[in-house]
Formats: sequence, structure tokens, C-alpha cells
Amino acid sequence: MRELRALADPRVRAGMARFGVFAEKAHGVPAPKLQRLAREIGRDHRLAEQLWRTGVHEARCLAFLIAEPEKVTEAQMEHWARDFHSWAIVDGTCRYLLLFTPYAWKKAAEWSRRKEEYIKRAAFSLMAYLAVHDKRAPDAKFLPLLRLIEREATDERNFVRKAVNWALRQIGKRNLRLNRVAIATGRRIRRIDSPAARWIAADALRELTSPAVQRRLRKKASG
Repeated sequence: MRELRALADPRVRAGMARFGVFAEKAHGVPAPKLQRLAREIGRDHRLAEQLWRTGVHEARCLAFLIAEPEKVTEAQMEHWARDFHSWAIVDGTCRYLLLFTPYAWKKAAEWSRRKEEYIKRAAFSLMAYLAVHDKRAPDAKFLPLLRLIEREATDERNFVRKAVNWALRQIGKRNLRLNRVAIATGRRIRRIDSPAARWIAADALRELTSPAVQRRLRKKASG
């Protein structure tokens, strides 16, 4: 914690709010410095748990960088999720830690039903990261996620609707088959009488039907 305080930059701390990151306890440590410190420390699950308990933004960022995915329990995932209070902590924890646990798919589905804004964001953040990084997952595993995306597309909260849109786009860019299914999902969402749903659909369909994405997916399929 002393080292984190020594790395603090008041300009970074002052600028966090501009990016929608609001933290009561934060020092303002730039991400590259946190990543460098994490590499120096290496994996240390016990230290990660201690850092998380401090409640300091940068300590929690360091925690998800050094925690050991194979030691994460389902109970720990639920405990950490209750502390989600910014999109940056949510997405970082999902990307660098929760994605690699045995519970990622389960929590993506379960948390999509939660009422808390940031836990619900975590559900769709996990879906987006699974679509990009779980190379071995069959297409069939993503079809239920698209149904959850359609079901939750009316959530007007900014950090939820952006994550729903993100998950839809990432699944739809995985391959041609999922692209077609995601486009069909987007078109159904577009017909829902909800500003959030219309925004999600318009933004996702713009990308998923774009010539650039279609060319890339066709090239991938033929390769």
C-alpha cells in the first residue's frame, strides 16, 4: 500500500471522473504502473484478497491482476461482486481474473438477472470477454447468452446498456453463423418499445452488418 501511494499521480486521480470512474478511495495510479507492479509481484492469491479488502481502487486493480484464477471460489466471486462500484473494476476483474475461472459461464447467466447495476454489467462484460477469448467454446454455448441479451435490452442504465450492446457485438463478430444469429437478435431488439433497446440494436447492427466485419468473417470462414 505504501508503494501504491508512492506511485500516485494527482492528475490521474482528478481525471478519473471524466472517464466515469468514481471511487471514494483512490490514489490515481496509472494503469501501466499497476501492470508493472503486478508483474514484479507475480501471482499471489492471499495478497490479492488482502488488497481487495482495503477498498482502495488501485489496490483492487492490483488484486485482480495478481489473483490466481484456479483458487477463486464461487463464494469469492459473489463476495467481490458485491463490492463492484465502477465499470473499470468490473471490466478489469472480468477480463483478467473471472474469465479464467470455472464459473465464468455460470455467472454470466446468473448475474444477468441481478438488480445491482455493476453486478449486472459484470454479466455482460463476461459474455463479451468469453466471446473473444474462449476460443474452444462451441457456438451452441452462445445462443442462450443472446437470449439473455434480448431479455435485458430494456435496461436504461448507462453502464448496463453499454455492456449489453458490447456483448451482442462481440458474439456477433465471433463467426459467420453467430453473426447471422446476432443480427437477427438485434433486429428483434430494435422492435422493442424502449430507448435503450433501440440504441443497443442500432449501434450493434451498424457494426455487425458493416462491410468490414462481413469481409473479415467470410475470410475467416474460408481460411
